[in-house]
Amino acid sequence: MLEPTKGPYPESVNRLVAEFANLPGIGRRTAERLAFWVLKADAAQALALAQAIEDVKRKVRHCSICWNLADSDPCTMCTDPQRDQSVVLVVEQPKDLISLESTGRHRGAYHVLMGRLDPLDGVGPDALTIADLVARVKDPARNARGVAVREVILGLNPDLEGDSTGLYVAQALEGTGVAVSRLARGLPSGSHIEFANRAALADAISHRQRL
Repeated sequence: MLEPTKGPYPESVNRLVAEFANLPGIGRRTAERLAFWVLKADAAQALALAQAIEDVKRKVRHCSICWNLADSDPCTMCTDPQRDQSVVLVVEQPKDLISLESTGRHRGAYHVLMGRLDPLDGVGPDALTIADLVARVKDPARNARGVAVREVILGLNPDLEGDSTGLYVAQALEGTGVAVSRLARGLPSGSHIEFANRAALADAISHRQRL
């Protein structure tokens, strides 16, 4: 973590530069530009940014049903009467949910695993929300609006770790009677959902395959 350094700037500006520089992908020069934007912005703009950061840290949580990021529990997707809560699309991270939702082709529910199996990094099943997914499938009371789940779609990244995670989830759901499918391989193997375009994601949802 970059520590504030002494220099021609006031101490508070040095601290601000150091905090910006600690953000991923932000170097010292960019951090200085951001700090000077804050300095030049009117008070309302700068304080609005500070308030937004504070609200995110204080109010945003994980939905207790689907584990998506939310500022209410259950989240708005889980309480939406227009969504088919019997079809659950499983993704690795909230950013994958956002990418798939942008296609407009999935009007069911979601479940965020909060990662994927990666034994080399010490990520096992207990570190993910697989048990919560299985509970949703087995007990309708655990699913959004008390609806019984009839299909689980695996929307995981099409690479080795994603495939391994999908296989583990499918095995965990064996015997529940729920249909398990996966996104069609319109998504290139080895790529990531967040980098796919909307057309490829829409095709993948429409042409999902049963396992």
